[in-house]
Amino acid sequence: MRAEFDRYGETYQDAVDEAISFAGREHDFYVEAKARRLVELARRHLGPGRAAALDVGCGVGLVDRHVSSSFELQGVDVSPAMVERAREANPEVEYAVSEQRRLPHPDRRFDLAFAVCVLHHVERADRLPLLREMARVVRPGGLVAVFEHNPWNPLTRRVVRDCAFDQDVELLPRRELASLFRTADLEDVTGEYLLFFPWRGRLFEAAERPLAGLPLGAQYVVAGRRRV
Repeated sequence: MRAEFDRYGETYQDAVDEAISFAGREHDFYVEAKARRLVELARRHLGPGRAAALDVGCGVGLVDRHVSSSFELQGVDVSPAMVERAREANPEVEYAVSEQRRLPHPDRRFDLAFAVCVLHHVERADRLPLLREMARVVRPGGLVAVFEHNPWNPLTRRVVRDCAFDQDVELLPRRELASLFRTADLEDVTGEYLLFFPWRGRLFEAAERPLAGLPLGAQYVVAGRRRV
């Protein structure tokens, strides 16, 4: 995965924009929606304080620019090229390069570890070890949250099919990811779908809430707590 994304250090945003151009919305619309949901999840499960958070698979730091004011934030990625771009974009965030199966952080360092559309790029055999690493660096009672593409949404499948660096990836259904969470010894596992509507505004966000259990949103999030 490292070599794959090193090639896109300078062109990552262009590749995504090209893949989603048919939808008529800029990429940041989708990034911001996930960032808002992440902050909401953190406040719901961890309280109103400024949580210590780790962005696993941070890429070029697109999510981080929306959440760095809410968290004491660090980021990590296997691609040095991506990490360099993230540092340039978010100088207030501490970044590091990671090994494939080992995060360079001590046990119980964070309140929250999150990954946004990362796991489908990880080989199947490496997915559970990565989740266990995310659980390791989170304190007891802390939160692990993973956002992923919804394979049941036909427009999402189109975006993935047309994106240059998504070739041959394997998307995960929400139930499969929730099962991996439980195997990683995370508890109180919950999941919800999001991005049902391609429009901004509180009205549309409110309209999504009753639909969160329906497998129709473009993406979903699964969250679970590290056992005490």
